[in-house]
Amino acid sequence: MYAIVEDGSRQYRAEVGETIVIDHRDVKLGDALELTKVLLVKDGESARIGQPLVAGAKVIGEVVELPRVKTITQKFRRRKNYRRLKGHTQPYVRVKVKEIVG
Repeated sequence: MYAIVEDGSRQYRAEVGETIVIDHRDVKLGDALELTKVLLVKDGESARIGQPLVAGAKVIGEVVELPRVKTITQKFRRRKNYRRLKGHTQPYVRVKVKEIVG
């Protein structure tokens, strides 16, 4: 059984027991997280497709990690004394899917 969930402007495939990485929000480790924008629920041969959302469906997960990814951008032109170094830290939330209701 899996579900397609929309969060922000992205769509994720959520299966029970798997982890998904979604955009940052103000939560703590171990908090329960409920994603209600479910676009599709597939269970074996049957599939429920929402128009635009599946009524009564939701994905329940638990926050397991709050990683941060540091991205470095560097520009360099040889012999011109031109060097630029920029850094950006992007926070995420890693969620383990516990249950798919619907």
